[in-house]
Amino acid sequence: MGNRKFPALDKVGQRVSPATQKAEIGNRKAEINFGTRRAVTKGGRIRADWGWLFTLAYARQAKRRHAAAVIIFTNMPAAKRFDVLGLGGVAVDDVIYVTAYPPPNSKARVVGRERRCGGLTAIALIAAARLGGRCAYAGVLGYDELSQFTLQSLKAEKIDVSVTKQTLRARPIHSNIVVDQQRGTRNIFFDVAGVVGARTEIPAELISKARVLFIDNLGVNGSIRAARLARRAGVPVVADFESDDHPRFPLLMTMADHLIVSVDFATKLTGEKSAERAVRVLAAAGHEVVIVTCGAEGCWYLARGTASPKQMGAFRVRALDTTGCGDVFHGAYAFGLARNLPLEERIRVASAAAALKASRSEGVEGIPSGAEVRRFLNKR
Repeated sequence: MGNRKFPALDKVGQRVSPATQKAEIGNRKAEINFGTRRAVTKGGRIRADWGWLFTLAYARQAKRRHAAAVIIFTNMPAAKRFDVLGLGGVAVDDVIYVTAYPPPNSKARVVGRERRCGGLTAIALIAAARLGGRCAYAGVLGYDELSQFTLQSLKAEKIDVSVTKQTLRARPIHSNIVVDQQRGTRNIFFDVAGVVGARTEIPAELISKARVLFIDNLGVNGSIRAARLARRAGVPVVADFESDDHPRFPLLMTMADHLIVSVDFATKLTGEKSAERAVRVLAAAGHEVVIVTCGAEGCWYLARGTASPKQMGAFRVRALDTTGCGDVFHGAYAFGLARNLPLEERIRVASAAAALKASRSEGVEGIPSGAEVRRFLNKR
C-alpha cells in the first residue's frame, strides 16, 4: 500500500471499500504508513505501537488483489477520557525479601526490603498504564502518610488521581509481605482498618467516560452501583475477586462482564476440583468472558457463545517474585479490552505481562512496559 493513509475511522467494524482505499495484499503481506506510525502485517495481522494497534480482517475471499476490508480500529475515541477506571483496593506493601521462608520458631536473615504501592486495583491500573493506557483511580483514600504515599505512587505512573475522593478516616490497605526468593513465592499479612474501596456516590458521568470499569471486592456496595451505571453506559466491567465474605457478593459477581479469578478462588466458589470444570460453572451465570488463572499452568477461559473452555499455557520463565502477577494479568487484560484486541490476544498480552513480572525481583518496578511486552512476544 506504499505511503497511502487510511481515511479517518472512528467506528469499530467500519467497512472500507476498494473505491475508498485499495488494499493490496500481495502474498498476504502488506505495509501501512498510518500517520507517522508504521505497521507491518504478515498473515493478515498488523503489529504497531500499542496506541495505534488495529486488526485488518477480510470480509470475504476476493478474486482480485484489491479486497474490501473490515477495520477494527483500537485507538481510544475522543469522547472517552480513560481507558481503564479503577475503584477498588489500593495498598501500601512493606516487603521483606528472604532467601527461604523460615519454618515455625526459627529465624531468617533479611536480604532486602522496600515499601511500594500495591493492591488489586492499583497494580492492575499500573500494569495498564505501563502498556500505554490512560488510567484513573476513583476510590477513596485519606490524608494520612500511607494515603499520601499511595497517591504519589499512582501519580508517578501517570494515573489520574484527580477523581480520587479523600476523607479523614479512610486509608489504603497496609500489607507486610515476605518474599521467598528461592521458591519465588510470597506470604501476605494485611490490615484493612479504615479501608473503603469503591465509593457509593461515584458520578455516572465519570463512569461513562471510561472504556473499561475495573472493580474488585473492596467496597461491594459501591462496586455494585458503579457496575450498574457502567452497564447503562455500555462500559464493560472487568472484575478481580478473591473474597466472597460480603453478603452482597453473589450479586456483585453477576455484574462482572469479564470475570477473572484464580484457580483457588474459582474452585472454592464452585466446589469443582479443576479449573476447566470451574470455568464451565462460572460461565453459566452469563458472563461475557470467564478466565481462571492457574499460575505457571496458564489459564482456562470460556467466552459467551462458546461451547467448551480453552486452555492457554503460561510463558515459561524463572520466577523470582510472583507478588502481583495476577493483578498485572488483570490490568493488561483490561487494557487489551479497552483497545479492542481479540480475546486470545488479550489473554496472550496479559500472560506475557504477568510472566515478565514474575521473572523480576524489582517489585512494582518489575511490571513491564508495552515495549518490553512486544519484544517478549516477538521472540515467541
